[in-house]
Amino acid sequence: MLRVLMFLVPLALSVYAFIDCISTKDEDIRHMPKPLWAILVLLFPLVGSISWLIAGKKRSPAAEGWSGMRGAGGGRSRQWVAPDDNPDFLKSLDDDTKDDGRPEDKRDEP
Repeated sequence: MLRVLMFLVPLALSVYAFIDCISTKDEDIRHMPKPLWAILVLLFPLVGSISWLIAGKKRSPAAEGWSGMRGAGGGRSRQWVAPDDNPDFLKSLDDDTKDDGRPEDKRDEP
């Protein structure tokens, strides 16, 4: 079992790194052109894969975290809110009702 893992783990890592390398946009690649990274990953599966994952691709810093939608509106980041706290969602509910106060899908009923 250990012999199989010693073969499959580097193989899986190199396949993942190669696919990640060829699917990355050119402007997100650091230090070398994309074809050189792909050749490095193919010729030296373990070392090339690890070096691609560490140094080859521009990644967002982990310290920033994910705060919903980034870069939306005025330089400040907006965060997702629950539907009952979202004024846009609540306004869209008001749009579904007419003057009689009943929702659109209930209007056909007497």
